[in-house]
Amino acid sequence: MDSKKIAVLTRRTDFLAANRGLRIARPGFVLLAQPNSGKGKRYGITVTKKIGNAVVRNRMKRRFRELLREALPEQGLPDHDHVLIGRDGGIERDFAKLREELSMALGRAREGKGDPRRPPRRGNRNSKRK
Repeated sequence: MDSKKIAVLTRRTDFLAANRGLRIARPGFVLLAQPNSGKGKRYGITVTKKIGNAVVRNRMKRRFRELLREALPEQGLPDHDHVLIGRDGGIERDFAKLREELSMALGRAREGKGDPRRPPRRGNRNSKRK
């Protein structure tokens, strides 16, 4: 196990920087990996309100936190920020299945094989509101 403690991302700028990095999508989550200039292995978790109410979001974050604590020491990329973004349906997924998917996603990140970026959204999202 790594002697260095794995730090948690708290600053918005770190999350935004990670969004410019490698993106690997899986059914329960999206993994972002971005080099962080020698700051060690760090992780962050994002679960939006689209996923569910506070109880559901917090449960998902607890599951992700446990997955990352388990996987990052051995499988995480050195000197990278790792961000997990919860996807709809991720809370219902079997924990062993999520663990397997995270392992595969970290393997793809080590190989530098990300998924293609989605095209930007068209129009103003707030235009429908009155």
